[in-house]
Amino acid sequence: MIKNIILAVCMGIISHPLFAEENETLEITVHRSPTCGCCGKWIQHLKDNHFKVTDIVEDDMQAIKDKYGVSRQMQSCHTATVNGYVIEGHVPASDIKQLLKTKPAVAGLSVPGMPSGTPGMEMGGRKDPYQVISFDKENHYQVFSQHNDKP
Repeated sequence: MIKNIILAVCMGIISHPLFAEENETLEITVHRSPTCGCCGKWIQHLKDNHFKVTDIVEDDMQAIKDKYGVSRQMQSCHTATVNGYVIEGHVPASDIKQLLKTKPAVAGLSVPGMPSGTPGMEMGGRKDPYQVISFDKENHYQVFSQHNDKP
């Protein structure tokens, strides 16, 4: 009986930090155009996944992209920063969390363009396959994750 109690307490202590980490609130700053509707949907996706969002409406998004080193090939509609990384476009919250967990030596992640079915770009049942691309300051690109799910 005492062994079971000790085991239960130990498991609770060990598993509690893992649970807290999964639901930890992460702070992210999003720069977006005042005329973009999908950006608001992506922001809601982040909030639904335990991100605390600072939403900054910008008149000159190109200046923001230039400031954070987002090349033309990686650009989308909004640019965010989180823990020193740049997040460009409709990157899923799960990929941002994976980036923050693994901390690779990259500048950030991007979903170039605006593929249908990405977070914030939901269009009924349409869901195009897409890739999340990591990029560095020298404009080297690598596939970070692949999203091929079809409805």
